[in-house]
Amino acid sequence: MNNFVYDIPTRVYFGENQLGNLGAELSKYGKKVLMTYGGGSIKKIGLYDKIVEEIQKAGLELFELSGIDPNPRVASVNAGADICKKEDIDVLLAVGGGSVLDCTKYIGAATYYDGDAWDILLQKVPVDNCLPVITVLTLAATGSEMDAGGVISNPETKDKIGLVFPVMQPKVSFLDPTTTYTVNKFHTACGAADMLNHILEVYFNMDQDLYMLDCVMEGLMKTIIKYAPVALEEPDNYEARANLMWTSTWAINGFVNGGKRQAWSCHPMEHELSAIYDITHGLGLAILTPRWMEYTLNETTVSKFYQFGTNVFGIDKNLAPMEVAKKSIEMISDFLFSTLGLQSTFTEIGIDETNFEIMAKKACMDSVLPGFKPLNQQDIVNIFKMCL
Repeated sequence: MNNFVYDIPTRVYFGENQLGNLGAELSKYGKKVLMTYGGGSIKKIGLYDKIVEEIQKAGLELFELSGIDPNPRVASVNAGADICKKEDIDVLLAVGGGSVLDCTKYIGAATYYDGDAWDILLQKVPVDNCLPVITVLTLAATGSEMDAGGVISNPETKDKIGLVFPVMQPKVSFLDPTTTYTVNKFHTACGAADMLNHILEVYFNMDQDLYMLDCVMEGLMKTIIKYAPVALEEPDNYEARANLMWTSTWAINGFVNGGKRQAWSCHPMEHELSAIYDITHGLGLAILTPRWMEYTLNETTVSKFYQFGTNVFGIDKNLAPMEVAKKSIEMISDFLFSTLGLQSTFTEIGIDETNFEIMAKKACMDSVLPGFKPLNQQDIVNIFKMCL
């Protein structure tokens, strides 16, 4: 068990009718606000107008950057940083899902750099400063509203890189479950798969740590399994949306990590998929996760699968550990592909073996991908093939 430091300096306003606090929070950081968002869905649901009203009431000057794509591009980071430099922006307001929030964090960091923001992702320059970031979340998935990380894509090089810089931690986040009522079934399902995998990447670890944290992770996973199907059938069910929104936040804000030190496995593999094929991140994770679990199951790791199966899915503890382990993989597959209705193979979404070798090489950085079970390039290719 390792020592650890836990510090999350993000203020959260959770629940309905909290935007009345937005103007005051923005005003703490200055007068000029750059609001970032995606394709305009925030206008359709009336959220845009509410936010503009609060900004105007606070006497702040508003600038905008729209059109941030899923799997956000470095071009949007550069565009946002240019606005910040030109207009002397004081504070950033990210309104949207994880892509908008990730992009906005890097805009805040790139404002203090005169070159191409991609240099930051390549770690060619230090990241010591970032404009203050405030978020209004519209999708339960990535947990970006309460962590200091972000993932950016470069279509020209077909790379997708995720890094964590403490200065990019949001100052304040507004989480209103009603803003997720209009999220369609596909993205609700992908969000559930994403947050579930965030937990699994930490949970599947053979290092002993606090029993309490495993219990928390099991509770979070059971919450997703319980409420995602409800949200799919009843999109305006507040209880379901609220539970999913708060679970997605706590899945990746660092709390469940405790003292565990382990590299993630499925995320590096999926980043290569979406870098080349621009697929939805949660969908890629959903397809990969059960195959990764099957590939890493052995006599050494079976005890963790047994714990997972009995505590999360309620599988009979009297069954043989390997039987429980295999059944747990079947049950998570059923949840992802039958209950959530996500595609179950690469073939269904138009991905073949063409790029497996290069994706595997990048995922393990031409070495070994450490983690629950270390994976070399051939291991990753094998997992990709299992997904066809």
